[in-house]
Amino acid sequence: MSRLDSFIRRLTAQRDILNAITDLVGEMEGPVLEFGLGNGRTYDHLREKFPGRRIIAFDWEVRSYSASTPAPDDMVTGNIRDSGQAFLGIGAALAHADIGTGHDEIDAVTLTWLPQLMAGVLAPNGIAVSGLPLEHPELAALPLPEGIKEGRYFLYRRV
Repeated sequence: MSRLDSFIRRLTAQRDILNAITDLVGEMEGPVLEFGLGNGRTYDHLREKFPGRRIIAFDWEVRSYSASTPAPDDMVTGNIRDSGQAFLGIGAALAHADIGTGHDEIDAVTLTWLPQLMAGVLAPNGIAVSGLPLEHPELAALPLPEGIKEGRYFLYRRV
């Protein structure tokens, strides 16, 4: 499969999972956290799916399109591993992380801290969506929506 096809399938899986959990997350209290703002495409989608909900985005720096950039109070810059620690216990309804690089050695380092961060920011029964697998005792894998291949994207509930 070409890298372009792989990218399209990953983003399609991301969108389909976020669409599938909209009602589930909508029933919960708490903010939505977006780890990895990038150019703001997913942030923009989350705003559309959760109007009126506080969405806090994290990234090294702001590089998003101006129309897809959070207000300053909802944009956290710096190393996500470090800056995210201040949000442990926030009781998020949803935490989404699409910060994988596709380089196994780099992603292996991210996986030493990302599962703890995702579990730590979620409220009980909160939902984690990730481009990387999250092995953590407080995160239970949920079935993926129909049509999404196992291992393409990951979905969890905090127990």
